[in-house]
Amino acid sequence: MDQLFDHVAITAGITVRVTANFLPEQSQVAAGRWFWAYHIRIENNSEEPVRLVTRHWRITDGNGRVSLVDGDGVVGEQPRLLPGHSHDYVSGCPLETSHGSMEGYYGFVRDDGTKFEAAIPFFPLEVTAAAD
Repeated sequence: MDQLFDHVAITAGITVRVTANFLPEQSQVAAGRWFWAYHIRIENNSEEPVRLVTRHWRITDGNGRVSLVDGDGVVGEQPRLLPGHSHDYVSGCPLETSHGSMEGYYGFVRDDGTKFEAAIPFFPLEVTAAAD
């Protein structure tokens, strides 16, 4: 199952796994728009429950232009993860170039109110040739 995810970061017992795929059917290359879907699994391997409350993304396009995106939770949710549990979600990223990258962190809060950040690993956004 771990082979599904290409990039991994571990912070304070929280494992973040990511894989990204170029979606030609969602892209409009002639109009300068490329689109990727990314699948993220967040695993709580710590000893206590945590709630994901915020996200911070650093998105860099092929020209080196950086966009910072901050928000509450992920895809409209602020999941609470018990020890040994995980949360999966899929989202997307459009770019005006045929390649780029993403990285960032999630803001978590423990039941006792302490806050911490867990790294989202750097991952490339690349157009890959379809496998035959």
